[in-house]
Amino acid sequence: MPPNSSIKQWLKRIAIASAAFLLLVASTIGYAWWYYHPAYSRVDGIVYGTRNGRELTMDVFKPLKPNGLGVAFMVSGGWKSKKPGEADAWILAPLIRRGYTVFAVCHVSQPDALIPEIIDDVNRGVRFIKYHSEEYGIDPERLGVTGGSAGGHLSLMLSTRGCEGPIDSGDPIDRMSSSVKATAIFYPVTDLLDLNGSTEDPGDGGPPKSFVKAFGDAATEMDTWKEVGKECSPIYYVNEKLPPVLIYHGDADTLVPLDQSQRFQQIAQKVDRDVKIVVHRGGSHGWATMFLDIIAFADWFDQHLRANR
Repeated sequence: MPPNSSIKQWLKRIAIASAAFLLLVASTIGYAWWYYHPAYSRVDGIVYGTRNGRELTMDVFKPLKPNGLGVAFMVSGGWKSKKPGEADAWILAPLIRRGYTVFAVCHVSQPDALIPEIIDDVNRGVRFIKYHSEEYGIDPERLGVTGGSAGGHLSLMLSTRGCEGPIDSGDPIDRMSSSVKATAIFYPVTDLLDLNGSTEDPGDGGPPKSFVKAFGDAATEMDTWKEVGKECSPIYYVNEKLPPVLIYHGDADTLVPLDQSQRFQQIAQKVDRDVKIVVHRGGSHGWATMFLDIIAFADWFDQHLRANR
């Protein structure tokens, strides 16, 4: 075969391989875009309560083919939240695609609301969801919870301390239970009294250095701080009713060290509760592929919320 013909054949093969590769890349991007943009209906800014004269709101994402189950998403980072309509739907896509109705629960951001108040308010949010469960078409006894960082902390507060409301309350919503049945979260702080290894550790057992104002005047005195810090630390309230918990945590996280999740798991094991930790090697306080981990969260909820339905 003449040399020019060989070159032409070689270039043709390269062109075909390149075209196939580009088609594969385009198909992958197209599929990813489709997957993370599921069809759903959305209602923003539903008021579930008030705090300091401000409305507490949640956004509700309902899939076109709901499975009759719900997941409460704690919209919180650094105990700061978002406004109505600001919750990102794409990060919730794996849950919506599985048929979960997702409730993006927002709160008044610290320091305008103190962290103990925020904990109370997300309990109110879960009670609101359960009170209106028939309207939303979900089973109130099979509600999951998810979030990351402060949202993970709030999720664990619900997982450990969620309970029936006071039966003598004049508001029927407040009489509902705020307990949850399954939890899947990212890098939560679990023990505010022992922040060893964190850049927020003051070194004396005091409150996180950047969040003293978020805990109010009680955080300025060690005696009162120890009481408030314990009240806000889920690790001290692990019990035999703890729902199954999945935690994704990076081993290079210096804000909330992996130790926070590991010690929580150790306490849970003592009462025979299911806490699974997936360590993201080299992960700090967040990583680029977290959106893929939500698929594993959906699997976790499928396993623990759909069982025995």
